[in-house]
Amino acid sequence: MNVELETLETKIEQVIALVHQLRAENEVLRNQMLAAEAERLHLRQTMTAARERLEGLMDKIPEDV
Repeated sequence: MNVELETLETKIEQVIALVHQLRAENEVLRNQMLAAEAERLHLRQTMTAARERLEGLMDKIPEDV
């Protein structure tokens, strides 16, 4: 009976350690996802600004050239 309880205790400790590890990994992944979303937003804004500048330049070019 004592051996069974010790085995169960060991397994519970392993599960707890795994839960802590997975929570830490999830936090890292969550932070990476937030950083990627921020970068995507920044790139989208940069592309929009570049497109608007190009459209402005194209409007200044005479059409008969």
